[in-house]
Amino acid sequence: MNTDTPADHCDAVIDAVSGAVIVDRETLETVLSGFLARGHVLLEDVPGTGKTLTARSLAGALGLSFSRIQFTPDLLPADVTGTYVFDEQSGEFQFRPGPIFGNVVLADEINRASPKTQAALLEAMAEGQVTIEGRTHDLPEPFFVIATQNPIEQDGTFPLPEAQVDRFVVKTSLGYPDAAGERELVDRRAARTDRTPGVEAGSVDPAALRRAPEAVHVADAVRDYVVDLSRATREDARVATGVSPRGTQRLFEAARALAVVRGRDYVTPDHVADVAPAVLGHRLVLTPDARVEDVAKDAVVADLLDDVAVPTVTYTATPAE
Repeated sequence: MNTDTPADHCDAVIDAVSGAVIVDRETLETVLSGFLARGHVLLEDVPGTGKTLTARSLAGALGLSFSRIQFTPDLLPADVTGTYVFDEQSGEFQFRPGPIFGNVVLADEINRASPKTQAALLEAMAEGQVTIEGRTHDLPEPFFVIATQNPIEQDGTFPLPEAQVDRFVVKTSLGYPDAAGERELVDRRAARTDRTPGVEAGSVDPAALRRAPEAVHVADAVRDYVVDLSRATREDARVATGVSPRGTQRLFEAARALAVVRGRDYVTPDHVADVAPAVLGHRLVLTPDARVEDVAKDAVVADLLDDVAVPTVTYTATPAE
């Protein structure tokens, strides 16, 4: 890939992933924004929508290692993080890293793991490290978790603690493809000889991509807009617990990342509004009355986007070429 700017690299990554899986570009932009924002992504979808292939393809397009963990109720923390094994030849205990030691880690059906195992994953997501028998081991850099959960089947699942939910910078879903996309899936399957489509690693520098949002300009009025949206979640009568200050920072970071993905060197109010549902929705805890009335968190965020005043910002910067 002959690319020069972060936006070019992002386009190349999205195009590469799109060549392997049928997903809306907007969804891939959201997932990639989560990576650029140095966070993690939660995908809530029914089986068969391409979550595993999306994660594997993203890792391949970025030239990163990929690891998949199938979460089950009997999964132990050591099955995720690794353990010490006695080596008879050296007479010492040697550390054998678990599948968490990957750049892009797919935590499949994360809500099927016990709270104890989820706690081990929380340390990895929050600190970029794991602690095993009192010893700390740093995880690879970059470290990016794409977790999945099934919104329909709840038998045998453990709800994610709010502290862990808050560690996901965005929550989104791949959804079903439209008719044309589903037909393309059939055509691809008819012409496919390999088991899964492959994605070749290009010249993308993941570390450079993650640094790019730091150079994005965010005007004072847009920063106020980010804060106003977050604070509005705490004042809504349908919300028992609104977005935390960490969530406010995540909205700021995700908006900057989305600006990079879309080829801008500045953040517009539209960037904030476009990424807000994926950043804010899963952080809300609704009141019992709102849950009884089947109020959707996304609907709350949509209402807040309508109610909070959108700033008018004039930029002299030009889009990144």
